[in-house]
Amino acid sequence: MEPTGSDVKEVDPTPSAVPMISMQAVNKHFGSLHVLKDIDLEVDRGQVIVVLGPSGSGKSTLCRTINRLEPIDSGTIAIDGEILPSEGKKLAQLRSDVGMVFQSFNLFAHKTILQNVTLAPMKVRKKSKAEAREKAMELLERVGIANQADKYPAQLSGGQQQRVAIARSLAMNPKVMLFDEPTSALDPEMINEVLNVMTSLAADGMTMLVVTHEMGFARGAANRVVFMDGGAIVESAEPSQFFTNPQTDRAKDFLGKILHH
Repeated sequence: MEPTGSDVKEVDPTPSAVPMISMQAVNKHFGSLHVLKDIDLEVDRGQVIVVLGPSGSGKSTLCRTINRLEPIDSGTIAIDGEILPSEGKKLAQLRSDVGMVFQSFNLFAHKTILQNVTLAPMKVRKKSKAEAREKAMELLERVGIANQADKYPAQLSGGQQQRVAIARSLAMNPKVMLFDEPTSALDPEMINEVLNVMTSLAADGMTMLVVTHEMGFARGAANRVVFMDGGAIVESAEPSQFFTNPQTDRAKDFLGKILHH
């Protein structure tokens, strides 16, 4: 969707005219298995896209190709208008603009919560210790665990560890946040504390691509739901449209199983 008024300025296109994530004709195989089939996907700046679909439909692989954790066989992926190269310094630089939060929290067990959050900004962004610390405390406050800063990951609940992982990604000041089933390893009572942080990020205008089974989050926070099945994007619609009037039999079947059990 073109932002209104963008055609007035002819000098240079407004930055928002460039999608924050653009995938074009992306294909990926694991051996003979075709896990991503001609994926075309654009995510505009500030949009929240939720990717839904049955297990094995390619959702996590899609998420992991966006910052080249999984190489692709063909097609292009661009972040904020820059095409991701397959390796090298340029890739590392672009990758640092893309925050990623996984199902497992991937925190450094031997470092405190504060050290986990300050490490990359100091190493990659060359921030001073004081500057990194100040930003980290601000972010830990934001995700509601500033009082745990000196503890180690093992001393925290799963929900708290996942919130540290979100703060750690945010500390790099990313342009985009990718979430790959961020609540699926959590006990039910911890899921909401993580989803609440994600909802507030969405409200603040962070560009997000979220692979999840949490239908409430998809309904409430997403601008668009992308439904995948068999490695392809089968349907893409606003949440109200997708949940009340899915267009494909595969989406109807999926929703029938999820919403009526």
